[in-house]
Parts: sequence; structure tokens; C-alpha cells
Amino acid sequence: MADGRSRAWMWLLIGGGAFLFFVIAVFSLVYLVFGGSQDDSLAFGDKIAVVDLEGVILSPKQVVSQLKKFADDDSVKAIIIHVNSPGGGVAASEEIYREVKRIRDEKKKRIVASIETVGASGAYYVASATNKIYADNGSIVGSIGVIAQWVNYEELLRWAKLKDVTLKAGEFKDTGNPAREMTPAEREYLQGMIDNMHTQFIQAVAEGRHVKEEDIRPIANGKVWTGQQAHSMKLVDQIADFESAVKDTAKAVGISGEPTLVRPPRYRRSGLDLLFDDVSDYLPSREKLMEQQVGFYYLWK
Repeated sequence: MADGRSRAWMWLLIGGGAFLFFVIAVFSLVYLVFGGSQDDSLAFGDKIAVVDLEGVILSPKQVVSQLKKFADDDSVKAIIIHVNSPGGGVAASEEIYREVKRIRDEKKKRIVASIETVGASGAYYVASATNKIYADNGSIVGSIGVIAQWVNYEELLRWAKLKDVTLKAGEFKDTGNPAREMTPAEREYLQGMIDNMHTQFIQAVAEGRHVKEEDIRPIANGKVWTGQQAHSMKLVDQIADFESAVKDTAKAVGISGEPTLVRPPRYRRSGLDLLFDDVSDYLPSREKLMEQQVGFYYLWK
């Protein structure tokens, strides 16, 4: 009797698990077909591509890939970078800037920036390489500067009676160690790097905006301005919202009537992805736990 009951429970669990798997599979399939990835590349008519530059710029990979795709598509007459970002990593911002500049100068395809709420620091760095920058009156624009910031927890370690142990070869190998104060030589060393990145930023903006470095340097003090103020300072070309930017861009490339806007496909994770995909990106690893080095950012904070 007990054996029969055990077998019944076992088959019930197996059947329930199979049914649950079936439900997840069906919902995932329906989601992928009707609400998953969206690709506007099959749209007809004159196209203007829209690439979003949103949030903190940590990696250039996705945006650069999208820009390359639209740059090589002859049916796309122009590209609008829709900006809402405070900037981000120095190298990441620079890499996107280079791709934008390549599209403008080598591919000769019109590429513009439309700043929505924020287009600051690294995001403005990117925008400066476009043919034209649009911004709303109340947008936040500018912040031409570099920042490196971290927390020093030396006093906390002392309070907890813990000691940081570091072995090194090379005087500056652990510069920025949060467990101790920096030496004057280390501070000078890091400041030299920051000043060099700042100069690169100024040069890039001057080159992208076709002005002299002397015109940019006085306003490259980390300040932000409203779109209206930035327009009077020639940091943006036209006060316009996104819709107006689309119309003006369409006119500039000879599109009559309403242009077709195309965007990169948005891939969304389904239930099956969570069950079978590699989830290592979501788990802590030794390498991730060791990522405590000093970072340099074109970032408005």
C-alpha cells in the first residue's frame, strides 16, 4: 500500500514537472513570436535609423555594432543618436565617438544627435562627432571633464582591527588602494593621467565641432548647461525635440514626406533563456570580485 502511494506521488511529481515545463515552453514561444525581438529592417520607404545612447556608458560594443549595421545599409539615409546619458567610461565613450566620426567623414552618411534629458560628459563627447546636435531647451548638456572617484576605508579597517596586506613590485603598482591614503607622488601621477584625458576630450570636441581648442578649453571645466545656454555657447546647433530633429534630418537628406524610422532589434530574455542559457553573467566570480581598480570616467555626477 505504501509502495503504491509512493509510486503515485512520484508520477504526480513527474507529471507536474512535465506540465510546468510545457507551460513555460509555450509562453516563451508565444512571447518570442509576438513580443520578443523586433526588427524594423524590412520596413519600406526612405529610412532614418535611430540608435539609443541611454544610461551610463560602460561598454561600446552594442552601440558601435548598431551604428556599423546602419552605416552599411544603403536604404538608411541618415542616423539619429537619441541621447539620454550622463556619460561613462573614457575608453568606451572614445570608441563610440570614433565610429560616429567614421560614419560622418568616411561613409559620408548623415549622422546627428538628439539630446533628450541629459547629454553630458562622455555622451556629449559622442554627440560632438555628429553632423548636427539638437537639444531641448531644458536638456542638460556639457560637463567636459574627467573624474576618478573611490571610497577610502582605511579608518573602517582600523576600527575593525583589520589590516590590508599588499605585496608589490613597482612604486605605483597599488596606486588608488582604498585601504590607505595616497602619497603626494601617487596623487601627482593620477592627476597627470586625468589631465591628459581631459586634453583628449577637449581636442575631440574641438575636432568634432570644427572649432579651435582655444574655443573649448575655457568651458571645459566640468560644468553643465541647459540646452538653451549650450545653444548660445555653440555646443548644440539647434533647439528641437526629437520629432523636430527627425523632420529636419529628413529634409537634410532629401526625404519628402514622413520618413520611416527603424531601430535595432530588441532582444528580450525568455523563460527558456533563464532555464538553459549561460547564467555566468549574473553570478559573482573571482574576477568580478577583484574588479576594484581605479576607474576614469567622462561622467556627470
